[in-house]
Amino acid sequence: MSREQSVNIRAVSRNRAEQVGYYRFLSNENVRVSELIKSASDHCQQQVSGRHVLAISDSSELNLQAQARHLRTEGLGVVGNNRDVGFFIHPTLVADAESGFPLGLSTIQLWHRELERPDKHQRRYPQLPIEEKESYKWLLAAERSQPSLVGGGVKCVTYIGDRESDIYEEWVRVPDAHTHLLVRACRDRQLQDSSTMLYETLSQQPCQGTYAVTVMADSRTGRSAREAWLAVRLAPLTIRRPKKVSAQDYPDSVALYAIEAKEVTPPEGESPIHWRLLTTHPVNTLEQAWPVIQWYGWRWRIEQLFATLKRVGLDLESTRLESVQAIERLSILALMAAVRILQLKEGRDDETLPASVTFSAPQQHCLADLAPTLQGRTRKQQNPYTQGSLAWAAWLIARLGGWSGYRSQSPPGIRTLSQRLKKFEAVFEGWSLAQKTFMCT
Repeated sequence: MSREQSVNIRAVSRNRAEQVGYYRFLSNENVRVSELIKSASDHCQQQVSGRHVLAISDSSELNLQAQARHLRTEGLGVVGNNRDVGFFIHPTLVADAESGFPLGLSTIQLWHRELERPDKHQRRYPQLPIEEKESYKWLLAAERSQPSLVGGGVKCVTYIGDRESDIYEEWVRVPDAHTHLLVRACRDRQLQDSSTMLYETLSQQPCQGTYAVTVMADSRTGRSAREAWLAVRLAPLTIRRPKKVSAQDYPDSVALYAIEAKEVTPPEGESPIHWRLLTTHPVNTLEQAWPVIQWYGWRWRIEQLFATLKRVGLDLESTRLESVQAIERLSILALMAAVRILQLKEGRDDETLPASVTFSAPQQHCLADLAPTLQGRTRKQQNPYTQGSLAWAAWLIARLGGWSGYRSQSPPGIRTLSQRLKKFEAVFEGWSLAQKTFMCT
């Protein structure tokens, strides 16, 4: 799958026997999803020693409605619109806190909703304990990630979630001396010993300064890519336990630090970036707020992972597998392949990262042999990066597909790198056969 950069079984198979083998593997009941997830987690564990890492979680749906007529009914559920069939994934992407570089996946959750799903009112959703709610996925992400990360010798973990993860139970159960939370506030919470609510309290604080962040384009909201200058306000505060949280073992309040980061001069016609962030990291000065804001900005990495998994890259939703259970297994393998593409994209300009993060020693040797054929005669068409770095490898991969190599041209994106990586794997296979032939001779 990584070799062909595709989840299409016919595309990744070199012959009929291999194609049948793939189908049997994905349909085999003895191939457990939990074991595939553990494989991804074990690989991530090897990358985290001594690091402060960001564990970024989010959910995405796999909509299989276009393939519904081919699917077996067993295991089918509905996605967010309560009509189309499919299921949900909730991976936790681990990234380095200093650079934002993706290191791997610490855990992956999969679940299905019922085909006939009652609404929240019918299910008495607010009264349910957190363990019976779908939002329990945020706590499970931390619970299932900790053994892998701690076992890998991690220095510190910061779990990051968007507004959906602003859950009181998470603030109580997840943090410890080496584990922190960073969440975008979803609701205007009541504060302990204060007559004002969270949002008003933050807006009343003096501006500590401004901070620039790179904002990625988002076609869903009409947001343009830009450098946004954010006015920063800070406040240590204590949030009160919501009335709906009735469990007696939860404290009446939790002490946190809040940051408001609001765009000063948004583009005409666009809403300003406005983040209200809650964290367990001490934030009393602007200097302490800067890295926290940057960490939340890197939450976009998991959106890029989903884009790579779907139409921009591997196009997982177009699979023609008939069994939902087989598609579940395929989705785990596809997520692991998508991380590799994302690593290549994020490391395309970073010479401090070794190529070994993504490429094996033989693959690096193959790239070195290809390098003279991929460089032009002029200095502008020479690989500007140190040989053996990930940026050096990414430059060569992009050149395989005809990218000019000029710095004036837009850098290769996910789609380009995905397609060129597929071409490289084909080249590498031929190169490997040639090496074996030479050795035999």
